[in-house]
Amino acid sequence: MVGYGQFCAVARAHEVLGGRWTLLVVRELLCGSRRFNDIRRGIPRVSRTVLSERLQALVHVGAVVRLDGEHGPEYRLTDAGQELANLVSALGTWGQRWLPRHAATEDLELDPLLVDMQRRVRLAALGRDPIVTRFEIKGCQTRFMLLKPAEASVCLQNPGFPEPLRVRGALPALVAWWRGDVGFIQAQRMGLVIDGPRPLVRAFPEWFGRYQFAHVGPVREALHAAT
Repeated sequence: MVGYGQFCAVARAHEVLGGRWTLLVVRELLCGSRRFNDIRRGIPRVSRTVLSERLQALVHVGAVVRLDGEHGPEYRLTDAGQELANLVSALGTWGQRWLPRHAATEDLELDPLLVDMQRRVRLAALGRDPIVTRFEIKGCQTRFMLLKPAEASVCLQNPGFPEPLRVRGALPALVAWWRGDVGFIQAQRMGLVIDGPRPLVRAFPEWFGRYQFAHVGPVREALHAAT
């Protein structure tokens, strides 16, 4: 690949980090993913070949180290990689604040959303007994989320626990709530439906910490409020 031919640190860093998928790989590592398949679960559209290339490139520049884990190879951020947290945070804040958010017209997938929800479960808010929430989102394959006091995981099938809650409706409504575009009641008006015992339905939104940047409002709303 032809470089930028510049001494500038911005250009040199962009040569390493500016490729497609690279910062998303870093994001997944920052979120706690360690194994290849776990990283890919958060960015399912990346091919295995490209993901392998991006990880090798990050290892080459010293941002990631490859280790032999108990169940196979693992990847961890070095001090250099951890310092990219500020860059990822700034990029996420900018995108949340300045880019238009119209979930109904965006190209969206359910699985990365569920992975993020799983990461941000408030385990202390759950009951003592394990339960499974079924996600029947229009146009998507059915998914299941196991919620236990010490664990949350996304599954392709019910792992064998009671299934009292069902989340159904349109994916944009779920995304809009999770991302902070709308409140939970507004998302329900958009077609998000939670079926199940009333106490669990009421508790459902409190089980999650929501998206990392959900608190960042769009700049247009801030300008409108100021006027």
